[in-house]
Amino acid sequence: MTTLTGPTADVDAVLAVLREYLSPTPPQLSLPPGAFASAELYALERERIFRRGWILVAHTDQLATPGDYLALDIAGEPVLLTRGHDGLPHAVSPVCRHRLMPLVEPGEGHTKDLTCPYHLWRYDLDGRLIAATHMRGNTAFDPAACRLPGFAVEVWHGFVFVNLDADAEPLAPHLSVVEEEMTNYRLDDMTQVYAWTEDWHCNWKVAVENTHENLHAIGFHPETVRPLMTGGIDMDVHVDGPLVTRLLTPAGQPMDPGVLPLTSDERKVLYSFRAFPCASVATFGETIAWLSFIPVAADRTLVRGGALMPRALVDQVGPETLRPPLEEFTVRVNEEDRQGLEAVQRAVSSRYAERGHLSPKEPGVLAFYRSLARALTDDTD
Repeated sequence: MTTLTGPTADVDAVLAVLREYLSPTPPQLSLPPGAFASAELYALERERIFRRGWILVAHTDQLATPGDYLALDIAGEPVLLTRGHDGLPHAVSPVCRHRLMPLVEPGEGHTKDLTCPYHLWRYDLDGRLIAATHMRGNTAFDPAACRLPGFAVEVWHGFVFVNLDADAEPLAPHLSVVEEEMTNYRLDDMTQVYAWTEDWHCNWKVAVENTHENLHAIGFHPETVRPLMTGGIDMDVHVDGPLVTRLLTPAGQPMDPGVLPLTSDERKVLYSFRAFPCASVATFGETIAWLSFIPVAADRTLVRGGALMPRALVDQVGPETLRPPLEEFTVRVNEEDRQGLEAVQRAVSSRYAERGHLSPKEPGVLAFYRSLARALTDDTD
C-alpha cells in the first residue's frame, strides 16, 4: 500500500493512492492531504472530470420563463444557462466571439437577448448571432457561421445538469434505479421554495466527501440535522455505477403521512443519492434538498442548492409560510458545514497532516473515492 504524508503531493503519487481504492479490499483510509491542495491535481480534475461530467446547476423553477438565465463558472469555464424563446433550456459560452467580453455577469437574471456591453454584438438566447456592429466591411466574416459555443444540457425531473462536453452521453440512463425508487416522491410535481448560492473556501472534494457520510452530524449538526436521524447515523450504500451512489438512512421513527403517496417502507428511510462528481439530492420527509459543489479553484467551491416541496402543499399552505423556517434551518446547517470544512481545508497545509483511518460508518466516503479513482486514473494517464 502506498504511504503518503505531508501537506503536498505530486500527481503521480496521488494517482497511485487512488488506484488502491479500486481494489476489492480498498484501504480504510482518507485521501492524502495533498489531494485537497495540489494545483496540478486540480488541473487534472478540470480536464478529466469537470470538462466531461454532468454538473447539477439549477432547478427548472429558476429558469421558468423565456429570457431567464443563470451565469456561473464551472472549474474555470464560464457557462450561461438560458430558457430560450423556444421554451427549451440552452447552455452556451457567455464569451463574446468578437473581443472576449463576457455577455453577462455571474448570477441570475432575465433578458430578451444577449447584448455584449463592449461593442454591442447581439445574440439570441440559444447562442445564435443576431447582429454584429460595423462588420460588413470584413469580407472574411460570415455572420451565419458565428454563434456562441454550446454545451450539453439535460433536465432530469426538474434538476438541470450541464456538461461542458457538447457530445456527452445522456445522464438519465445512469439514474434509472433512482428514478424508479423515487416515483412516489413525484419530482415533477415539486416546486422550489428556497434557493441559495455560497462561496466556501475549501476544496470541492472536502465538501463532497462530507455529503457521503452521516457521521459528521454528531459534530457539525448536533442540534439541526442529527435530531432528524431518529434511526441513527448508519447508511446503506448502494453503488449503481461510476456516476450514481444511493445512500439510505434508516429512520427509527417513520415520517407521518402527508401529501406524497409514500409507502410505509419509504416513510422509514431518508432517501438520497449522489451523482458524481458533485451533485447531492436528499429527502427529509416531504422536503427534498439538492446541493452541488462546483470548484472555482483548488481551494474554493461554489455551493449551489435548493429546497423543494410538493406543489400541492405549497399551494395549500403558501410559500410565505413555508419558506421562513426552511430558510432559517438551511442557513444554519450550511454555516455549520462551511465553518467546519473551511477549518479542514486550513489544516491540509499542516506539516503534520496525514491520511486518517476511516470509521465503519463511512462506507459512502470509500464509494466516492472509487468514483474519483475511476475518473482520474483512466487509460490516458
